[in-house]
Amino acid sequence: MTITSDTTATLLTEGTVFRQGVVCQDRDATVLLGLRNQTGYRLTHVTGGIVALLHRLTREAVPTDALGAGLDERELRQLPRLLERIAPFLARAQLLGGPAPSPLISVEATAPGAPYQPVTVGVDDPVRLSKFTLLRRREGALVLETPLTAFRCVVRSPAAAAVVSALAETCSAATLGSAGLPADVVAELLGHLVGAGFADLGVREGHGARFSADDDEVLRQWDVHDLYFHSRSRLGRTDEPYGGRFPHVGVIEPLPPVRPAHAGEPIALRRPKLDDILSRDPSLIATMEGRQSIRGYGEKPPHVDQLAEFLYRVARVRGVYGPRPDQKMPYAGSTRPYPCGGAAYELELYLTVRRCEGLDAGVYHYDAQEHALRLVNADAETRRQLLDLASLSTGGEAVPDVLITVTSRFQRLSWKYQSIAYAVTLKHVGVLYQTMYLVATAMGLAACGLGSGNSELAERAFGLDPLRESAVGEFILGSAPEVRPDPESARGAVDWRPGLDPQWQQDVRRLLP
Repeated sequence: MTITSDTTATLLTEGTVFRQGVVCQDRDATVLLGLRNQTGYRLTHVTGGIVALLHRLTREAVPTDALGAGLDERELRQLPRLLERIAPFLARAQLLGGPAPSPLISVEATAPGAPYQPVTVGVDDPVRLSKFTLLRRREGALVLETPLTAFRCVVRSPAAAAVVSALAETCSAATLGSAGLPADVVAELLGHLVGAGFADLGVREGHGARFSADDDEVLRQWDVHDLYFHSRSRLGRTDEPYGGRFPHVGVIEPLPPVRPAHAGEPIALRRPKLDDILSRDPSLIATMEGRQSIRGYGEKPPHVDQLAEFLYRVARVRGVYGPRPDQKMPYAGSTRPYPCGGAAYELELYLTVRRCEGLDAGVYHYDAQEHALRLVNADAETRRQLLDLASLSTGGEAVPDVLITVTSRFQRLSWKYQSIAYAVTLKHVGVLYQTMYLVATAMGLAACGLGSGNSELAERAFGLDPLRESAVGEFILGSAPEVRPDPESARGAVDWRPGLDPQWQQDVRRLLP
């Protein structure tokens, strides 16, 4: 097997076609090209032959060496410059040869960069889809996408779809060839899939095959969903609509800035006084340096007034404002103690209480606008399952007094943001965790963020529609143990290696409650 960038094979015909989603409109010798997330591109003084070619490219792939058919001499001179100008709207097609070439696939770039180079694949060479390649429906066609390269492959024929689907297993062109698509044509098609990063090319070893991707220590440590999520929630390898684009303005009403209250009587919580907090809170530096994840609790449970102060300082609604269309904010926002993109504040807090003086055990929702709790589930078994799972997330070390489950009202973000809505909600979970850590440390409570939870269990427990609101984070809280755990720097572990001023954490302990 030889891998090369030689492109002299002629079994497939190279073609040109507009990429998915391109709209071509013309009027009075002016052509406007539009693509989903790009502003329109205007061509002026366009002659009839060029207009006809552009409209044809929206309907079908044209052999590249036949793009000039039907153009006059002036248009032929203009064609190279035209193709250069509209290159971002074009895709590279592979056509099955013959009097009327038919497209098998087309490959379009999802970000600026060098074009891919097909490789030579022998008819007996082992080939498979990359484990990172995804096959999905997009705009009425099957497409292949991968986070490894900045290309998308549009599958344009049943024969090509059959080849792609067969690559779930290791195959060769010889085993995939048929009367409809001969083996040598399949081999050339596979060369394009390999060259663009959608498929792996291996080498024969005995009765099996070996692929270099299997030996790549970096790729082996990436999960498919993680790498795909990363590549699609950042600029650089995606051409999907991105950022604060307000795709549903005028079509779907935005969710309100504050979640409608759950049914049931509110349990009013005590509101702390700012002067009281200022008189006893440690400094910011003492709170930051003294912060620890504490998974053990005191003999006495926390008091409901402590829980009330914690919630008030962390997540209360300070106010609501908007809409402000003149400031590109066609929806109402709110303000709360932690930062939030677009003032969306999509996160909600549900409290599973095991023990709290002055508050019955149960599962509650925190009404951040009224500063109240509402019981959403009194079932002891459900409560036990939630708390057991939280304990399991700490390796069985903690039996939390209170489990705080963070949920997201997803449409509050996706009404504004495209491609990044879920990534943004996870960023919000992070800043909320830090806010909860700092407030708990300042108040002398034991706090610990968790790395995982069971969304389905939480949805059942809280009575949620998972497509509208679901769990995205968990945080456990309790009364502080009688003796605060020593920081790592003070435990005398033989593997401890000091960095920059680790003693700060020890020095501020006397300043913390």
